[in-house]
Amino acid sequence: MTAASIPQMGEKQHIQLGYLQLNDAAPLIIAAAMGFFADYGLRVTLQREVSWANVRDKLASGVLDAAQMLAPLPAMTAMGVSGVRVTLITGLVLSRNGNAVTLSAKLLDDLVAAQLLDADSIGTDLSATVVKAISAQQGRKLTFAIVHAFSTHHLLLRRWLKQGGVDPDNDVTTLVIPPSQMADSLKSGVIDGYCVGEPWNTIAVQQGSGVIAAIGTRLWQDAPEKLLCVTEQWHQNNPVSHLNLRLALMQAGEWLGDAGNRLKAAEIMASAAFLDLDQQALIPSLTGQIVMNKGGTAVHIPDFHRFDLGVTAAPDVDLAKALVIESLELLGKPADGEVALALAQNCFKPQLYDEAVAYLSNAPGG
Repeated sequence: MTAASIPQMGEKQHIQLGYLQLNDAAPLIIAAAMGFFADYGLRVTLQREVSWANVRDKLASGVLDAAQMLAPLPAMTAMGVSGVRVTLITGLVLSRNGNAVTLSAKLLDDLVAAQLLDADSIGTDLSATVVKAISAQQGRKLTFAIVHAFSTHHLLLRRWLKQGGVDPDNDVTTLVIPPSQMADSLKSGVIDGYCVGEPWNTIAVQQGSGVIAAIGTRLWQDAPEKLLCVTEQWHQNNPVSHLNLRLALMQAGEWLGDAGNRLKAAEIMASAAFLDLDQQALIPSLTGQIVMNKGGTAVHIPDFHRFDLGVTAAPDVDLAKALVIESLELLGKPADGEVALALAQNCFKPQLYDEAVAYLSNAPGG
């Protein structure tokens, strides 16, 4: 895929694009570093934000033109659940998978010392039954962190807990912490575990403070993770700029889909201009070589991050409906299928993906 020509010069060439300090910001970073945005007539400034609430608020207020966004959040924002009510739309899924559940290494070591856990099981997928064992030993509920109440991470954590017979509403405490604060919060004992995107699981493992207990893709294969979002009004005012933005990011996704480019991606992403992190922390998940405990053997999970998504890059309204239903259940609201479908259709726009594909098919060299 090459930018043989651009549809036309967009209404707005200088784009403020928000992202978080995460490996799955890769399409945005690669599009900037490799010149794909420039190929489509865009001057993009990447703005690294601290939390998803910041991203949502700045997108809603117009400080950001577009942003990387959690898959369940647009519909909840359209409902005004978190105090901000604006219609966010997406015409492109940026990534799937990319998450894991990490537990305190100290608490697991305590279980091994008490002969309540086989040491050989550490470094493999652990059942959430260990949460029960730790809670009993500690005499308290464990505290888990998620990145946002309306995130795939929250849904994955709940799935994992339920599979182990743990009631996520009553048996544990859940709080929201920005991704970049997860590993330090675990190390200091503020939390006992978390579900987050990479590299924040790997960083805890490399520090020796955490053990990866469950891989997201094994809990929910190809779960939708990050989207490209803009407000509905911004799209209406800048339809060509939005198309050029999607085309550039699709080109970045294709580049990232080549496994041979992943080490180069880690080198680019690690720089102070982008993620400002140790390259060695980025490499494991980008290359699909996941080390689950310090000193352990890497487990090969080639689909840990998916960026070159093909047709699955199209926003799926049925999947969005399912996300809305699960999110409404978090609020204690009945799962109203008609309401969920309306919200999904309001925010997820597969026709925008189809527009980009049609352009590529008709472009010179397409």
